[in-house]
Amino acid sequence: MTTTAGPGDLTGKVAVVTGASRGIGFGIARDLVARGAKVCITARKPDPLAEAATELGGADVALGVPGRADDADHRQDAVARTMEAFGRVDYLVNNTGINPHYGALLDCDDAAAAKIFQVNVLAPLAWTRAVRDAWMGEHGGAIVNVASIAGVRTSPGIGMYGVSKAALIRATTELAQELGPKIRVNCVAPAIVKTSFATQLYEGREAEIASSYPLKRLGVPEDIAGAVTFLLSDAAGWMTGQTLLLDGGVTLGGGL
Repeated sequence: MTTTAGPGDLTGKVAVVTGASRGIGFGIARDLVARGAKVCITARKPDPLAEAATELGGADVALGVPGRADDADHRQDAVARTMEAFGRVDYLVNNTGINPHYGALLDCDDAAAAKIFQVNVLAPLAWTRAVRDAWMGEHGGAIVNVASIAGVRTSPGIGMYGVSKAALIRATTELAQELGPKIRVNCVAPAIVKTSFATQLYEGREAEIASSYPLKRLGVPEDIAGAVTFLLSDAAGWMTGQTLLLDGGVTLGGGL
């Protein structure tokens, strides 16, 4: 049996990556394309999404489908267009996440909490159902959910977001049990990654925060992309239901 130490060549594979016009999602899509895969990327805003698809290499390798991750028609359209353009969907990366509330958990109103769970938990489940029905249920595949270390430890100021990410981590284990052996489902839980989404968590105090990380820096999208690509690839073929903490070591002993 031949084994490989890394993701290697992904030529012929096709991935759907949600929330991928920038930041972590774009970094994941870029790494997949660099390894030979084709991608469908999604995001709410059409213009940045189109620019991202062009930067990834254009229509031959990247399809951009704008829409909200929690919109059923958008999900159906994205998966159908991926199948039409590329003929298959081997991988899904549930990267889209929102956090409209910053403050105490008990101060988060019901509408904001419902929206957080709709996008961060229920939408990934729906995307998983869509790709299972379109391709993976018959042909197999791999899924990676992007959670957060806020889902495994207290997260002052972003408590409801953390609760939603804890639910996504738990959903990962349940899906792995239900969808095996054909479909593997894993999860990554990053600490602070330098993206526009996380700006409020580090802007103006990056050096102070990074000093509490054993690796003495915050994450960048490439740190997450490599791990996600590994989990999708055959190099992780005997892994399912697992959550990788990508945290610069900060959960070893305090820090944000």
